[in-house]
Amino acid sequence: MTADNNLSPYGRTEITASGYLDILKPRPVPINRDDILFEITPEYTYRPDLLAYITYGKQELWWVFAQRNLDILKDPVFDFVAGTKIYLPDPSALKNTLGV
Repeated sequence: MTADNNLSPYGRTEITASGYLDILKPRPVPINRDDILFEITPEYTYRPDLLAYITYGKQELWWVFAQRNLDILKDPVFDFVAGTKIYLPDPSALKNTLGV
């Protein structure tokens, strides 16, 4: 059994017999030619959830920025600071990948 939530970064992670999450199986966010290079602005500092809401209409997708920018965002919240340039996954490609 796996976590069922398509919005969750744990969606591919197994659930143990005792009901706990097993070892994390990251959900990849593939590179797409339509991804947008974006410089984080001050209003989004430490708030990937706000940018996810504005970009995808779902604050729960905050984690896709970290998965798409693994080489830039080592910490998905505290590295999310003004002036950092990241790629925003293309909304339609992300929808196809995650099924959301």
